[in-house]
Amino acid sequence: MAARFRMSALGALSYYLGIEVRQGNEVLTLDQSAYASKLLERSGMAECKPCVTPMEERLKLMKVNTTVKVDATIYRSIVSGLCYLVHTRLDIAFAVGYISRFMENPREDHWTAVKRLLRYVKGAVDQVIVFPQDRWKWAAAHCV
Repeated sequence: MAARFRMSALGALSYYLGIEVRQGNEVLTLDQSAYASKLLERSGMAECKPCVTPMEERLKLMKVNTTVKVDATIYRSIVSGLCYLVHTRLDIAFAVGYISRFMENPREDHWTAVKRLLRYVKGAVDQVIVFPQDRWKWAAAHCV
């Protein structure tokens, strides 16, 4: 690529778009714990009590209901932040997809589901993705 494009060496990747990358001899880790903590602070849930599941079992939310409306701007901001957190937190992907369906007209029961998800994130804020050396070195060699 250097023959075709002007490039400069910046060293090993350590931080990219809110994702901390640590490259060791044995593993590569992707971490968004700092981003998750900032998202919890932004939502006012930094001191919340953690829970062990991201969503209630068999939760049924409706687009049209009679519960009180919540601030759509805040709802969208927090849910969008959770969408970005899915890059390294695949365990919340289903719950984030489900709550993102209600961004047009969020209600109190939708916000309750978001807060439950944030409580789950609080309980596992330090979770990271770990790639063993043989996996990421192979991918780097074959993706050029």
